[in-house]
Amino acid sequence: MASTPLLGPLMFDLRGHALTPEEKELLRHPAAGGIIFFTRNYENPAQIAGLVQSIRALRPGLLVAVDHEGGRVQRFREGFTRLPPAGRYAERLDEKTRTQSLETAGWLMAAELRAVGVDFSFAPDLDVDCGISQIIGDRSFSRDAEQAGDYALAFAQGMRRAGMAAVGKHFPGHGAVALDSHLALPEDPRPYADIAAKDLTPFKKLIAAGLEGVMPAHVVYKEVDKLPAGFSRRWIQEVLRGELGFKGAVFSDDLTMEGAAIFAKDYTDRARLALEAGCDMALVCNKPEAIGFVLESLERLNWKERQPRLAALRGKFPLDRAALLSGGEWRDAAALLGRLNEQVAQA
Repeated sequence: MASTPLLGPLMFDLRGHALTPEEKELLRHPAAGGIIFFTRNYENPAQIAGLVQSIRALRPGLLVAVDHEGGRVQRFREGFTRLPPAGRYAERLDEKTRTQSLETAGWLMAAELRAVGVDFSFAPDLDVDCGISQIIGDRSFSRDAEQAGDYALAFAQGMRRAGMAAVGKHFPGHGAVALDSHLALPEDPRPYADIAAKDLTPFKKLIAAGLEGVMPAHVVYKEVDKLPAGFSRRWIQEVLRGELGFKGAVFSDDLTMEGAAIFAKDYTDRARLALEAGCDMALVCNKPEAIGFVLESLERLNWKERQPRLAALRGKFPLDRAALLSGGEWRDAAALLGRLNEQVAQA
């Protein structure tokens, strides 16, 4: 049996509902490691499953991902269960059943994605809401750091039950800055001790439970390092891997965001700097004209040591969509989230 080709260090996106001839060539490049889907790539469950199959036919084992955490960040809508924002679980669920409901929600999210062939979602969000960041806000499970970690852990346990790895974001925490890193480079002025005491709490909890992936923030924590966390050896190698003992894969946030632009204007430089800082895979999205250049710039990079960490992000077992949707567990889970969404709409 032929071995699965190595995963390259670049994850990128696609233009539409089907692969173009140019995209097929990009997928064959040895530096290609993953595809991330956006809403523009989705029409219905059958179409996205077919797109995944066409990707796998060209590159078996390539990672296929999506941002599908719920609330404002859910790329697939029609044909998928609507997921409430993370912050609504604590607000709307009874305390006695909250942990089980969160586990159920994580399972449902992951099972529906696995049933169309997607390996993982960039979830759960581990940011602690500080009442400052609009881009985070109700994407956070709680303003209480301990609760945020406990709720995210339950959600991640549900994901794993469906065969999906968890990727926590945005390390070491995006909840205490007002600026949106898609549009600017936020600065967090707090000392390390304050960040460690609060924002790192959810990461510590999930790392202790075997968290498979982490995505750093495009935020500068100026009392710790002058570089944004996703370009910082201090944050990735000394804190995340050294102090917190994280053994999983590190994904850069999208390197086309403005938060990544100030220290390197060229996308090839951004990818190189992120990987040199300790990221295992770099993301370049919404800039199709740049993907080929970035792939070529990374072709000679030695990424063999990263393979076990990245391979752990592949889906653990296949799920049949028809069997999933006809099962009682899915019906009960969909009904639970349906009730929760109704409560949110009526609030």
